[in-house]
Amino acid sequence: MIDSPPVVTEFGRRLERLGWVTDLLVAGSVATGDYRPGISDLDLVALADGPVSAARRDQLAALHRELDAGAGAGLDLGCVYVDAGAAGEVDRRHPTWTHGALVDRILSLITRAELVLHGYAAFGRPPAAVFPAMTGDDIRAAARAELTGYWAWAARRPLLWLDPVIAELGLTSMARGRFALRHGALLTKSDAIEQAAAPEWLRDQLRARRRGDQVASPRLRTAVIAWRDCRRTVAGARD
Repeated sequence: MIDSPPVVTEFGRRLERLGWVTDLLVAGSVATGDYRPGISDLDLVALADGPVSAARRDQLAALHRELDAGAGAGLDLGCVYVDAGAAGEVDRRHPTWTHGALVDRILSLITRAELVLHGYAAFGRPPAAVFPAMTGDDIRAAARAELTGYWAWAARRPLLWLDPVIAELGLTSMARGRFALRHGALLTKSDAIEQAAAPEWLRDQLRARRRGDQVASPRLRTAVIAWRDCRRTVAGARD
């Protein structure tokens, strides 16, 4: 069993006290063993015993704001709240706490694959008891959906890539997407840096930031490299 960061344990205690959250599942870099404190996001999925009503949404927003101001400060803890009865509906949107706001998003196929293959329960049932098994072909389909969905949208907006966060995320996401299409398996973010379609000087800077070093990449050059990589990878996913 992977040890959860202390904030996940504290968060789980608070969710259990609500009385209607039945499971808290851990995905992302914590589940895959690639977590870097203060660098990685915390990607969590909670199961509810029914629909997340307006009153429940208010409870969650208050809980997250308190946590983000205290034990979770600076840790980018995000959580998708899924009605357990609708867990199999892949296109359904669920209340999702991310970057200080409660929004509605789907639980992506990639996150579902992470949960089934690597995830574990902070409390409640294991992910495999909630979500169906994912084959290699399922993972390929999930990667293709991500690439031809959000990333195809991003590829049509070159100015978006001037945001250093988007450029870096794009480079690692493209590497992960290509790996999934080829092998029907998932790649960690650290391993994706090694396979990024970028010159060695840029990969060195990506590695440094993954270690927590304060290193900046040239904004325009990085944006162009990442945007072109995205366009190529999206085009390949459509073939």
